Amino acid sequence: MQNQTSPLILSFGACDPVGAMGVQADLATFSALSCTGLPVTTALLIGDSARIEDVQEVDPDWVCDQARVLLEDMTMAAFKVGALTNVEQVAAIAEILSDYPDAPLILDPFSARLPAQGDDAQDELLTVLRQLLVPQASLLMLSQVELGRLAETWRDGEDGTLAADIDYLLALGCEYVLVTGTAATEGQADGHYANTLYGADGRVSHDSWQHLAGPFIGAGSTLSAAIAAHMARGADAAQAVQLAQRYTQAALAHAQRYGMGKLIPNRFFGLSAAPSAPGPNLTLD
Repeated sequence: MQNQTSPLILSFGACDPVGAMGVQADLATFSALSCTGLPVTTALLIGDSARIEDVQEVDPDWVCDQARVLLEDMTMAAFKVGALTNVEQVAAIAEILSDYPDAPLILDPFSARLPAQGDDAQDELLTVLRQLLVPQASLLMLSQVELGRLAETWRDGEDGTLAADIDYLLALGCEYVLVTGTAATEGQADGHYANTLYGADGRVSHDSWQHLAGPFIGAGSTLSAAIAAHMARGADAAQAVQLAQRYTQAALAHAQRYGMGKLIPNRFFGLSAAPSAPGPNLTLD
């Protein structure tokens, strides 16, 4: 019997019945990019392609047990952490990941799709996330708005700049920070947006992309999962970001509307269409 050859990626995230975000979305992206995903569920969602109506958090001990059992049996090539719902989960996952510092960790902890928490609970979650998971991240992905929210937990009311905020996160131990939705390249035609990658030596890359008409759900999840897949296959952060952006742009260009809500990225856009006529019947002896 053949042993496992495709890289294994452990993904922590919510269970979204639509598959637009969370672990189902990650597993689809990993599979499309020749990796095998293993899910650790942190929350159960009730929702459709338009909105999430309710969230049931998974007990942190259950989160730990899901991960530990898998990690005792298999070797992971990478980890991905998506949106988390409480500080106990953050602490539990951070403790687990601290035992595996050699495997890249892609951290994508924000989701506008999940219901908003109260200000105090949100600030506490962001603070613990910054203290425990950001220092372990190989790559942290967040938008400018999300960066501003995270920065409020350390700025203490002082004005800051994007460059100063990035430097702060990198000083914590995070290797790279990818900021999405930055200003497009100067002189670029309207209708473009950019993603900017920062490392210890400053800006690593700044990539402009044509804005596609949506609205979409799951674009960010697709991008971070694709980065994780490429890093699991040996690409460095800069290469992984480049390849993942191309993949995500194509998945959005082929997006599908499942129901009456938003468009969902087609993560298997590269597969050929099924034949129109059935093939011959096969009999297995």
